Amino acid sequence: MKVMVIGSGGREHAICWGISKSSKVDKIYCAPGNAGISEITENIDIKADDLDQLLTFALEEKIDFTIVGPEQPLSLGIVDLFRENNLLVFGPTQFASQLESSKEFSKLFMERNSIPTASFKSFISYKEAESYIKKSELPIVIKADGLASGKGVRVCFEKIEAIDFLKDIMLDKVFSSSGEKVVIESFLEGEEASFFVFSDGENIQMLDSSQDHKRLLDKDEGPNTGGMGAYSPAPIVDKETRANIIEMVVKPVFEGFKKEALIYTGILYIGLMIKDKKPSVVEFNCRFGDPETQPLLFRIDSDIFDLFYLTALGELDKYKLKWKNKTSVSVVLASKGYPMKPKTGMSIKNLDKITLNDDQYIFHAGTSIKNQEIIINGGRVLNITASGDNLKEAINSAYKIIDMLDSSNLQYRKDIGAKGLLKNS
Repeated sequence: MKVMVIGSGGREHAICWGISKSSKVDKIYCAPGNAGISEITENIDIKADDLDQLLTFALEEKIDFTIVGPEQPLSLGIVDLFRENNLLVFGPTQFASQLESSKEFSKLFMERNSIPTASFKSFISYKEAESYIKKSELPIVIKADGLASGKGVRVCFEKIEAIDFLKDIMLDKVFSSSGEKVVIESFLEGEEASFFVFSDGENIQMLDSSQDHKRLLDKDEGPNTGGMGAYSPAPIVDKETRANIIEMVVKPVFEGFKKEALIYTGILYIGLMIKDKKPSVVEFNCRFGDPETQPLLFRIDSDIFDLFYLTALGELDKYKLKWKNKTSVSVVLASKGYPMKPKTGMSIKNLDKITLNDDQYIFHAGTSIKNQEIIINGGRVLNITASGDNLKEAINSAYKIIDMLDSSNLQYRKDIGAKGLLKNS
């Protein structure tokens, strides 16, 4: 079977790695891919948002199945386009993707279906938003309504900070058209966790939990990023908490889909805030999280390709999910200057000299090849991933790999998984 994966990040490398293990897959193309992905696929020089070229390639090459990794092509309607041309594709429709591409759409859906989340108001007027901030209790959360690569959100503890960020979004347009509308929310206390649900429109399959680390620096300090590391499972999601997530969030979400005739296919990322074992929804994403994909797929012990394929076929009920009895962690190595002005063009040394065991892997994100060297080509560059019999063992294994790298042009957090260790102690 010929498969095309769309995207160029660590998430897409993990997907390509996972499906390459299946006996059902004969050939994998990745558009556009990266240096690491090229070791297991044929990379195609087509951008992830160039829907017409992607369609042409899929038709000409007779691609049997396409997996869409990032949010942008989903929001542009790639699933609708491929289905109109009788191509099998994994992901939600453009309409359903508004759960991620519009914060307001998502919040209104949760409001209609009694899903626990922060109270909110949305604004298209800068002056009205500024006035609302001035009379609001602190802290507050300000979000650009549209897609912003995980950077369009800020928790503000001072009103001057909130107004400055509002100016960035609505007046200076740092997030372009994504900031034409803002959503301002009350602050949710607790600890974050990520929960993923596959859906074929009728059947669902829930994955294990994970925990992302959004802030750039240790101890959750610094600016928001696309994610600096993740681990799975997350101890914060114990048996009771998981049951509450299913009862309070997952069930009403999918009942809401049925009630509103919203046929959701693909994977739904549910970003949660957990307090006293009770969940509140922070956000929805309509695709796999990055970097949560890496440790999650690293733990799956059944055919990963079948998970995606049967979902797209509408036969998810036939899939038997099996987990390795392991804990996995992924540490992101980002370029200097990330997230605002990442420096690119420098080579990454020592990669070819590192020997990995079966419980270790280096997923590439922002990399390319130039003059036979691996070059930094984006903000998040490498995802150092490792499994162990427990979280401490997995963490130690991942950081040992980092110690073997020349990381002089890279930055990373040294406390990925630390919250989980505290929970386990």
